[in-house]
Amino acid sequence: MPPTDGETALKDLVDKANYERLQKDVHAVKNDIAALTEQITDALNAFAGQASKQARSGYRQARDNVEQTFDDMSGRGTAMFGAAQDAANSLEERLEDVISHRPLATVGLALGLGFLIGAAWRR
Repeated sequence: MPPTDGETALKDLVDKANYERLQKDVHAVKNDIAALTEQITDALNAFAGQASKQARSGYRQARDNVEQTFDDMSGRGTAMFGAAQDAANSLEERLEDVISHRPLATVGLALGLGFLIGAAWRR
């Protein structure tokens, strides 16, 4: 039995209603996907901002550590230079004392050392 005009019209109406409902559902899914994309973008931007802040903080801390280490090394170098200078001055004073108290012994020692160095140099 062939469908009647009423049945065909009803079927067309049901198909149209289903189509419209399907269009609304597709439109809602598109909107949900757009909102989700926006949320993901916001989350990634926040993550990138946080990572950038942490990187800057790490850079500043590393720079401060390098400066502090350099200052410490500079201070130690200055102290070592001062100690070496004091030792050289002390040695110089002792040599002057020894030379002034025993000039003949000093000249003999110098001649003996010169002779030894010359003999070692020839070989």
